[in-house]
Parts: sequence; C-alpha cells; structure tokens
Amino acid sequence: MVTSVRRTAGEAGVRAALARVADPEIPAISVVDLGVIGAVEVDGRRVRVELLPTFVGCPAIGVMQQRIGEQLRSEGLADEVEVPVVFDPPWTSERISPAGREQLRRSGFAPPAASSPGADVGQLDELAVLPVAECPYCGSRATTMEIPFGPTLCRAIYHCTSCRQPFEQFKRV
Repeated sequence: MVTSVRRTAGEAGVRAALARVADPEIPAISVVDLGVIGAVEVDGRRVRVELLPTFVGCPAIGVMQQRIGEQLRSEGLADEVEVPVVFDPPWTSERISPAGREQLRRSGFAPPAASSPGADVGQLDELAVLPVAECPYCGSRATTMEIPFGPTLCRAIYHCTSCRQPFEQFKRV
C-alpha cells in the first residue's frame, strides 16, 4: 500500500520545490532562476504562487501553472494550489538569477545584458536588441544579429563569426 507524504510547507519549502520546476521552453533553467515566481503564500495545505510571465502572450503560461501545481502536490506540500498570472510587478530580465544566467549560457543561450548599476529598470528600452552579443559557446563578441525576433518575443538570433555557431540571446526587458 502506497501512502502519500503530507508535509506542512512554509514559503522556503515551497520555493525550494519550485526550484525543481523547469521552464517548459528552456528546461535547463528553473522557473525560480528565470524569475517568473512572484509572491508565495502558504495557508496550511493551501498554497498560492504568483506567476509573472515574461510576456503577456507567453505560450508556456498554462504549462508552468500545471507543473507548479503538480510539483507542490507530488512533494506533499499542498492539497490545493492556486497559480494566478500577475503583471504587477512586471517581469524584467533583471529578475533572472546569477545562477540562471549561467544555466542559460551553458545551454547555448546568451543571457540578457545586465543593466548598469543604479540604472532604473523602468527606463530600459523595451525589447532591447543589441547589435552584438557575447557568444555563449566561445565567449567571442565577434557576433552579428541575424533575426531580431527569434522563436519567442524575448529572444533574438545571432551568429558567431569566431566559432560559427548560431545562438539565441535573451533580450533585456
């Protein structure tokens, strides 16, 4: 007979479980490291996790909501899981963790350019597309932008003239 483990979760336990939920479009990075997790509220066996999508029309929203619920229930942390989509605060590429930036790079994606220290994120150019991006494979800046809008609005496609690899770069949003 199989019995399910029922644990009482705190916010830290829920966030630790969410760190094991991979982004559906780029499985090398978790939803936590991507920065799409907002407020987490725990009330006994009920958990509410705010999801901050990278874009309003992000096609992965439903999959992320489903996987978040499945993860928390499978780890015995919640019976009821609510995952509302929220836009306040808005997601920005500044929310990607340092570990997430490294995971993107190791997976062949150039992380978004960081803003300069003290810069007002609200003053950044929307969907900033850089003419040159650092190649995640060889580190060269001898790159050219090929397509400003890649497979999703938040990425552009570049080509490295040093190692001859194509790659995607996350835009600074």
